[in-house]
Amino acid sequence: MSQKFTKDMTFAQALQAHPEVGRVLSKYHLGCIGCMGAQNESLEQGCSAHGLDVEDILRDLNALA
Repeated sequence: MSQKFTKDMTFAQALQAHPEVGRVLSKYHLGCIGCMGAQNESLEQGCSAHGLDVEDILRDLNALA
């Protein structure tokens, strides 16, 4: 993957970018694969709503590249 994950990406964009994204999100107890908000909610918005640090998740997502 040449694209870097950013806090402004939607969950849907992230899930489409790499096959292992779902595994990373599951690690943080984010069930975004089936969530209707995944189409429009940014990684930052979702992390904030769940009390998570977006930088932690971005570090794990960008390690997939």
